[in-house]
Amino acid sequence: MLRALFTSSTGMKAQQLYVDTIANNLANVNTTGFKKSRVDFQDLIYQTLKAGGSETADGNQVPEGMQVGLGVKPVSIAKLFSQGTISLTGNDLDFAIEGDGFFQILQPNGTIAYTRDGAFNIDANGNLVTNDGFFLEPAISIPANAKKVSIGQDGSVSALLDDNTIANIGQIEIATFINPSGLSAEGRNLLIETAASGPPSTGTPGLESRGTLAQGFLELSNVQLVDELVNMIIAQRAYEVNSRAIRTSDEMLQTANQLR
Repeated sequence: MLRALFTSSTGMKAQQLYVDTIANNLANVNTTGFKKSRVDFQDLIYQTLKAGGSETADGNQVPEGMQVGLGVKPVSIAKLFSQGTISLTGNDLDFAIEGDGFFQILQPNGTIAYTRDGAFNIDANGNLVTNDGFFLEPAISIPANAKKVSIGQDGSVSALLDDNTIANIGQIEIATFINPSGLSAEGRNLLIETAASGPPSTGTPGLESRGTLAQGFLELSNVQLVDELVNMIIAQRAYEVNSRAIRTSDEMLQTANQLR
């Protein structure tokens, strides 16, 4: 009975973490480029009461053993990098990546972060920056006399100038990772490289399995509301069942304590 109390408590803790993850997914349902997370679980060690294949007193071999599990534990919270819905915005400085890859963002500390959020702006010096003012890497500078900016699927950037000439002003590169789920989320729609993600492979969009760019579009969150609500119901019911197991074990202990 005491074993059941501790086993059920691991289940309640695991389901609480599951609900926390679902809540974060739902909170970011309208976050540009957000990728939902999934919790993975593993069972804990087992207490062996009788080993399978052991011999009985009369020399027979038991076909099955007796093992009692001791609960569950969360082992990872993985980001799922499935493609989000591509939404038309009509803004020339909105870019969506169709396929694999990340925009490279230069942080104030000099390190590179990565994002799927393609909502860019122009700062006072004509540089392409994120909503937080972080520079796109490699840097793209828009001339002051540019009337229109065009981005090709391959990331080539050109500007139509006042004199109706077209100037090539830069090249957007994107990065891919062998294990994007290993990237560390830092907030602000930014991810950073880790030992688990491996080093980035940067280059021209559309080449070497990299995605292509779409100007005037944004990639929305890949969170599906219906799926998350169903997962929340499942987690809630599992939490309730584990709490009921604790209550049942407590009642059994109470009954045992009342024996005369």
